[in-house]
Amino acid sequence: MVLGRGGGQVSQPRPGQIVRASPQDTWRDYPADGLTPGRLASILKAADAGDLQAAMDLYEQMEEKDAHLFCVASTRRLALTGLPWQVVSAADVADGIDRGPADEAASYCREVLVGLEDFDEALQHLSLALGRNVAAAELVWDMQGGGHRLVGVVPVPFGRLSVDEFGKLRIATGQDLAEGVPLPPNKFVVHTPHALSGHPARGGLLRVTAMAFLGKHYALKDWLIFSEVFGMPVRIARYEPQATPQEKRELLEMLKSLGADAVGIFSKAVELEIKESIKPAGSTPYETLCDFLNREISKAWLGQTLTTDTSGSTGTFSTASIHERVREDLREDDIRKEGRTIRRHLLRPLVQLKFGPAAPVPFFKRSLEAPRDTESLARVLAVAVNQLGLKVPARWAHNALGIPASEQGEASVAGAADKGTRGRGDRMTK
Repeated sequence: MVLGRGGGQVSQPRPGQIVRASPQDTWRDYPADGLTPGRLASILKAADAGDLQAAMDLYEQMEEKDAHLFCVASTRRLALTGLPWQVVSAADVADGIDRGPADEAASYCREVLVGLEDFDEALQHLSLALGRNVAAAELVWDMQGGGHRLVGVVPVPFGRLSVDEFGKLRIATGQDLAEGVPLPPNKFVVHTPHALSGHPARGGLLRVTAMAFLGKHYALKDWLIFSEVFGMPVRIARYEPQATPQEKRELLEMLKSLGADAVGIFSKAVELEIKESIKPAGSTPYETLCDFLNREISKAWLGQTLTTDTSGSTGTFSTASIHERVREDLREDDIRKEGRTIRRHLLRPLVQLKFGPAAPVPFFKRSLEAPRDTESLARVLAVAVNQLGLKVPARWAHNALGIPASEQGEASVAGAADKGTRGRGDRMTK
């Protein structure tokens, strides 16, 4: 325990890094190769029992082997990680909080996170929990000036994760690579966005779509065989009864090369015939099955299909707009869950180790504001301030208009407020 500024006890994290890189972190099995329903069931049951290794290897391979799954998974993650993040003072979110300490804590957290080169990479790693339902990153602390200073947020390889008999996450370290160790307080960020399932191995979207992936894998395999049988013409050569076995073998080799080279030399005594395969009318059942499974995967990840599938009869523009709003609801939910995780596991220890347990913890948010017409906003702002007498915070006005506030002593552009209409200008800046 450590005594934070302002009094109170805060759990003291260990400085340095616990989970260090190992050559084993680059190894993996390939459970998706030759995957069967029985094998899939055993992998998921092993994950429920606490062994996550095979499941994590499978999830990684699923995205590699299925282009549609990779597309919708990337779309879901990029809708979150592609947005700019910000640290918001607790006084701006909740009432009754002293603005001075709240703003000081938010400014400190913002300064620390901006100075971390690997923070955005850690956020991208944590977003992988949307598919796996669990992702972890280690907080690397350093002792500076007699206190803890966050110097890094390092992603933890998924192969290091396991679950004990109580459903609690454990992480394999150099001291215990087999069973793993419980997570020390204030040392790891653990993101479990689908925590309602009650188990870190359950509820992830990759687990939800695993059966659809398996069915599509079988359908694609059969489709390729079907295409080879019905897509390639049949080459038939008839030889004379007196042909020798050697001539027959040579003729067979010539037919094989004819399929690849499209040229061949045959004796006049050889009758050559190429029969076009009879193709079934309409689409194949394999294509229909693959399309159906793609739509199921899209609905699981994005809540709809019209933003990923525009082929065939897919509906009107208004229907597509409704489906896009469904996807926006999922994004907003992902933002809330990410912000809750970052605030609980990163910002809280960051603030408490610096200012004490009573310090207000800021909030981590993603910017979702649509682009504004700054010219129209300036006109509305002028009416609100100069005619209606509304008190508009200067900081909000600067942010909304995209105009930085001038620093103390810095030269600024003179406007009407500086040339005789000081009263109206003061009203806007107070």
